[in-house]
Amino acid sequence: MKKFRVWLIAILMAVGSGLVAPGPATAAPYCGLVWGSLMKGAEGMSAANVTNVRTGQHYCFDRLVIDLNGPVSGYTVRYVPQVTQDGSGLPVPLRGQAFLQVTVNAPAYDGQGNATYKPADPKELSNVSGYQTFRQVAWANSFEGYSSLGLGVRARLPFRVFTLAGPDAGSRFVIDVAHFW
Repeated sequence: MKKFRVWLIAILMAVGSGLVAPGPATAAPYCGLVWGSLMKGAEGMSAANVTNVRTGQHYCFDRLVIDLNGPVSGYTVRYVPQVTQDGSGLPVPLRGQAFLQVTVNAPAYDGQGNATYKPADPKELSNVSGYQTFRQVAWANSFEGYSSLGLGVRARLPFRVFTLAGPDAGSRFVIDVAHFW
């Protein structure tokens, strides 16, 4: 019993003096994200057409996906003071504190001028109520081979852009906007 007390006292003294204390806390990037908020783009014109726009929520970010019926070639995504319509230059009103102008170098119409993507409500392409970062997704027109939309977000947050092949011969143009820095 005496040995037990000696060991117990030694352990308590070690804990009390900090010999068995946990290491210092270090802050890692939010969800490991190392994205920035500067413009992202690629050169080229796509022979594909825009066919759909959809959104999704993830643990660390909100996602916008633009579906095309062929490979994505060129695009531009950047924060702007005001999103404007293709062709007219008219402002696209958006909810949020920061605004991303998303342009994919592909039309939303075929060679005969028939719409390949015609949103039911151009002001609300997807219901983003309850999303942590997105506030509104609005259509900004398709003009001379370019299709644009506006993305209203909670704040100027980091984002990434990439493309995915499929399904079938189509592709997906993806914009992820982080929930935090």
